[in-house]
Amino acid sequence: MNIALLGPQGSGKGTQGEMLAEKTGMYYFDAGAYLRQIAKTRSDIDQIVNKIGALIPDDMMYKLVRDHFIEKNQFDNVIFDGYPRSLPQWNLITDFLQSHGSGIEKVIFLTIPEEETVKRLSARRMDPVSGKIYNLITNPPPADINQSTLVHREDDQPDSIRKRLSEYHASTEPLINAVRTQGKLVEIDGLQAIDVIQQQILSNLPGF
Repeated sequence: MNIALLGPQGSGKGTQGEMLAEKTGMYYFDAGAYLRQIAKTRSDIDQIVNKIGALIPDDMMYKLVRDHFIEKNQFDNVIFDGYPRSLPQWNLITDFLQSHGSGIEKVIFLTIPEEETVKRLSARRMDPVSGKIYNLITNPPPADINQSTLVHREDDQPDSIRKRLSEYHASTEPLINAVRTQGKLVEIDGLQAIDVIQQQILSNLPGF
């Protein structure tokens, strides 16, 4: 069984995905972390992701994801976080998985109000040494990290966040509508406690 996690940035997808992988043993694929890793060695990806702050075109993103799973020989038992995020991406990855006898059975959609997204993302800070992202509200750094050294990135400023949210809704809403008609969508209130959300996700997965 494969599942996909959807929701705006700051909705808690990463936290839920990591918890779910630990509990179920499923392979957790964080598309954002994957792109950041690739950007270290590919200047074209670095230009799009880090310098421009734009989205990777659907065809390019699909090829990156496809090649990753071919290399891993992993076509089932996957938690997709941050991909697919548009209807074209959904069509491409589901066709690919079907060619390997698999598919995406459930799409978990974490919903939070726009202002909550802005509030949460505005609280993000990056450790310039490790590159790790912390959130002063939901995931504060450990005690041995000096918060004064953390960086408030440009793309975590409110205006940048609202721009990305607009792009997110434009690309993701057609996907959400399509998945809903297929009976695969599970909508969960992302404002609930982390453990409550996790239990609701598990209750919607066969066998858990």
